[in-house]
Amino acid sequence: MISRSGFWKNNLSGDASYRSFTPNTLPPNPTVTLNNEGVALLIEANKKLALLDGLSSRVPNMNLFISMYVRKEALMSSQIEGTQATLEDILDPLIDENANQNVAEVINYIKAIEFAIQRLKELPLCNRLIREAHAMLMENARGQEKTPGEFRRSQNWIGGIGSNLKTARYIPPTSEDMTTAMHELERYMNDDTAISELDLLIQAALIHYQFETIHPFLDGNGRIGRLLVTLFLMEKGALSSPVLYISYSLKLNRLEYYDRMMLVREKGEYEQWVQFFLTAILEAASDAIETIDKLTLLHDKHSPLIAGFARSATTLKKVFNYLETNPIIDIKKTSTELGLSFNTVSSAVNKLCSIGILKQVNKAHRNRVFAYEDYLDILRSGT
Repeated sequence: MISRSGFWKNNLSGDASYRSFTPNTLPPNPTVTLNNEGVALLIEANKKLALLDGLSSRVPNMNLFISMYVRKEALMSSQIEGTQATLEDILDPLIDENANQNVAEVINYIKAIEFAIQRLKELPLCNRLIREAHAMLMENARGQEKTPGEFRRSQNWIGGIGSNLKTARYIPPTSEDMTTAMHELERYMNDDTAISELDLLIQAALIHYQFETIHPFLDGNGRIGRLLVTLFLMEKGALSSPVLYISYSLKLNRLEYYDRMMLVREKGEYEQWVQFFLTAILEAASDAIETIDKLTLLHDKHSPLIAGFARSATTLKKVFNYLETNPIIDIKKTSTELGLSFNTVSSAVNKLCSIGILKQVNKAHRNRVFAYEDYLDILRSGT
């Protein structure tokens, strides 16, 4: 039976038979109609998003914030998928020596985010861009054997470890139906007439749901699907920089996240999904604004302390600026990155330790590692 959201399709026969879900094309019919609570939520989410975008254009060191926030998003989005890594892991200055498979996955996602944002300047939001970002995500990572950068050619399913087509919680469309559905999703994302019929945030909710429902890759769908939200809002002009990521809220409400998408497939309840998604947008924007405010206050608090070292203030400022994108450092790598001598950086680090900005976090006499703990405490929220 075809419902508002799609239909369940019988595949194969006998013991091998199973049902896959084929979604209807967007937009839903009848269209999404929010109740009073949903409308109020939509208005508030749009206000908060506009405030965030305006704030991001005024903060002097915004690029530093974006660099760090992308790393935080990559970590939390990967944690939703079960990746075991911490903020300290991905900021480790010796990461090339210490990286394990979990850390490699997060690093790949950081690269995929940065790549996709740059690629969006050259391409529309299309299947080619999505596949290229996926290839970056899966490079040399767990699941790399699952056709990185290519849409699947076989049936996949969603379920716990050891699940199969008989016990899966959800079975996406067959590979043939998936190909058609992704073509239709690409068309919808670039159809300005269709997009204008509903608020952009509702569109983003529908696009994310549709992508997750289609599940076009054998692995990495969740991370690419969440990245798609930021890319869509940037392409449509709702965001001028990548400062909004929804994984913070979705990680806190992981089970509800999956349950509400399943309700759309089973009962066509788009409205309840859109309201859940709008709440995630509102919380994500609020978190980003709060983080920007805290990091700005921290910068303003510590900058005058550096200025107090008149003779070495220039060098200290270089190291301090470096800390705002690399809050865990070692002297050797920092000196190489900044083009300063080892002794110069060592002296600067000692001064920063003396005024409480840095502290040593290992007990080594050689290869000492230092952390900007006040900065890390702000970023650790939610991770």
